[in-house]
Amino acid sequence: MDMLSDVITVMRTGRPRSARVTWHAPWAQRFGSVPGSVGFQVIMRGPCWLVAPDTVPVPLAAGDVVFRPHGRGHTLADSLKTSPDATPCDPSDPRLFESHIADTVGTPARTPAPAAVTLCGAYQVDPARTHPLLRDLPELVHLPAHLTRHPELRSTVDALATELEHPRPGRDVIVPALLDTLLVHILRTWFDEQPTCEPATGWAAALNDPATSLALQAIHRDPARPWTVAALAAEAGLSRAPFARRFASLVGQPPLKYLTWWRMTTAAQILRESDAPLSHIAARVGYTSEFAFASAFKRRYGTAPGKYRHGG
Repeated sequence: MDMLSDVITVMRTGRPRSARVTWHAPWAQRFGSVPGSVGFQVIMRGPCWLVAPDTVPVPLAAGDVVFRPHGRGHTLADSLKTSPDATPCDPSDPRLFESHIADTVGTPARTPAPAAVTLCGAYQVDPARTHPLLRDLPELVHLPAHLTRHPELRSTVDALATELEHPRPGRDVIVPALLDTLLVHILRTWFDEQPTCEPATGWAAALNDPATSLALQAIHRDPARPWTVAALAAEAGLSRAPFARRFASLVGQPPLKYLTWWRMTTAAQILRESDAPLSHIAARVGYTSEFAFASAFKRRYGTAPGKYRHGG
């Protein structure tokens, strides 16, 4: 896998969920704050407003995509004058997504046309495995319609909307795959739009920096390899010292520290999602003995691999 695919695969737990919702004015829906959850809204028909605590309300139009990477609460509404219900809906509640098309929300208008149509989706993530790339994102990633005209993003949105509105056999396979694809395109689009002026730092800059990106790809491609700073520098096409400074400045930690973090994160995922023996896991993440692996794992998670596997 490439790095972005790795990040999504490792951090997610369970299955992503999605629904298509029609809204009739006046309408306002509060979405509760859910730690360990990320979510998005695609405005298929609008306009509407997004209101979040301590931020300026954001006007949304058809074609806009909103991504909330940290599970913070927010409100969608037809107008800033419309008050939402006192009890917010829980994005982590699976009943919200039981139907492929959620019930019509709001007061039905005299005409059948809804005031707005949105596609909503939610992912559950393991906070212990959340990649710093996700933590580096702002509270709100807003991709206005002119950005969502990227052909890949637009076609994925259209395909998801079709599957949710007109379900056919195979939907349970297609929808999660489309949600993963949509998340990748959201992240790609946001990273592509970040300014490249110096001195840029953070994961957007790291992924857009050829040398650092090559080193990150090498780590994710083969975490079991006995990497050294010099070997990673060679992958990046730089000498050792300049590479180490550049990597640490952009990524926020030295190369070998990130390597260890990624090895342990990968091991945690394998432990929770498979019955693979510890010797196999140790070899997959670059340790020649179970003892060395178990010691490193306990330093990271505060518990032995076996206990972690069983929820301890």
